[in-house]
Amino acid sequence: MTRPPTAAQRRVIDAADPVTGRLRGTEAQLAALVRHGLAFRHPRPPHAHFLTPAGHRIREAAPEVREETTASAAVFAARVGGEEQAPPSGPARRREVHSAWQGLLELRRMTNPDGAVDRPCGWERAHLVRAAALALEAAGHRPEGPDGAGYRVRATPQPEAVAVYAPDARTLDACAATLERAGWQAGAYTEPRTRVRYLLASPRRV
Repeated sequence: MTRPPTAAQRRVIDAADPVTGRLRGTEAQLAALVRHGLAFRHPRPPHAHFLTPAGHRIREAAPEVREETTASAAVFAARVGGEEQAPPSGPARRREVHSAWQGLLELRRMTNPDGAVDRPCGWERAHLVRAAALALEAAGHRPEGPDGAGYRVRATPQPEAVAVYAPDARTLDACAATLERAGWQAGAYTEPRTRVRYLLASPRRV
């Protein structure tokens, strides 16, 4: 990218699906983003356009001005657990999570070379914490929050792994099973100093 995107291109980037990165715009706008390395055109029908990792970085670096009290203006984010201000639970949240998970499965189908939906895709490897948290929340696991204990997903120094904590061994085992069904490898470990049990989870490649 030799120059910043134009205002019109930036609006297309900012309006991309927050989970899949799917873009909507004019043919000229999408073609320009492809030329600049910010988007790619999927080779299979319907030949949709998606953000590249560089496009995602521009989108996420943008200052976001939102009305926090307006639900329709909020960008979806999976619950990682431990947030000070968590979105309200309920039917609307469950619909949002279900829609996001279905969108992610579609992204797997369209971006994995063999069209597999049982294995994480490139977007998930670039957003490990968000991807693992979405798999857990979509399966019905409860995140830690002001209203009670639950899972927590955290980044680790390892390049392709997240740590998952849970309030008890049974919940931790259930989280491991969910992640494995979602295409992750998960193993239980113990922190040497605190003796706290946790999962180390990585997206499966094959």
